[in-house]
Amino acid sequence: MGEIRLNLIEIVNYLSEDIGQRSFIDIENLNKTAEYIENKFASYGCLTKRQPFNYRNNVYYNIIGEVHRTKKIDRGILVVGAHYDTVIGTPGADDNASGIAVLLELARLAAYEPFRRTTLFVAFCLEEPPAYMTKNMGSYVYAKSLKDSKTDIYGMISLEMLGYYSDFKGSQYYPNPLFNYFYPDRGNFIAFVGNISSLRFTKKVKDNFVDKSSLPVESLNSVSIIPGVDFSDHRNFWKFGYPAFMITDTGFYRNPNYHEAGDTASTLNYELMEELVAGLYEALKIL
Repeated sequence: MGEIRLNLIEIVNYLSEDIGQRSFIDIENLNKTAEYIENKFASYGCLTKRQPFNYRNNVYYNIIGEVHRTKKIDRGILVVGAHYDTVIGTPGADDNASGIAVLLELARLAAYEPFRRTTLFVAFCLEEPPAYMTKNMGSYVYAKSLKDSKTDIYGMISLEMLGYYSDFKGSQYYPNPLFNYFYPDRGNFIAFVGNISSLRFTKKVKDNFVDKSSLPVESLNSVSIIPGVDFSDHRNFWKFGYPAFMITDTGFYRNPNYHEAGDTASTLNYELMEELVAGLYEALKIL
């Protein structure tokens, strides 16, 4: 078993089993999670900082780890993000300890051998309800701060549920029956999902990924009226004019444990997560 897979298992187990529920009411657990992520970034050699913000008389934190570029790129910083909070009633292994685990492993690899572009690895708080789809989401706070500071962003990638896969026929569902004519009925692929204006960015990363990985990939760039297209932190980067898309196992259309107590570390496929990390690292390195 490789180092990447061992690290993924360790991170998901710590967040979902040792810490557990990380909802907006679990301030102690969220603070413990933020400290864990911050310490991981620092141990890799990332330039690390916290972004505090207030919600319902409590303070929450986005955690940022920056890795500087290796090449002179004319313009554009890459943002890779994942949320670390959960809904009430779940330990959140797939949603979204899996995303944080992939985020941290990408940051570790990039710190050792950086991408061509300066990259901001960001762990967001408050993606889930009741902050969901409001200006109280940590990703909204962060995206607005980038816009306010006139930071030149090349694009943003949201890592949202990356660990649940199934080879069973009929294990994959879609928001509309028409999708069944164009997409697989087995939940054994990863999906790149964005809006229409992010098509070029999405395609660039997908093409790079397909060239470097054998993990099956499907993509969709469409309007937000289709349920699922804007179901994560990338939606807030659209609001400020940044290209952004989500990489996801489409857990809300595949994983029977989605937002349930059964979303535990033992239900995830770490071999495929490892393959995702390896391929995504190579794809982002050459952007």
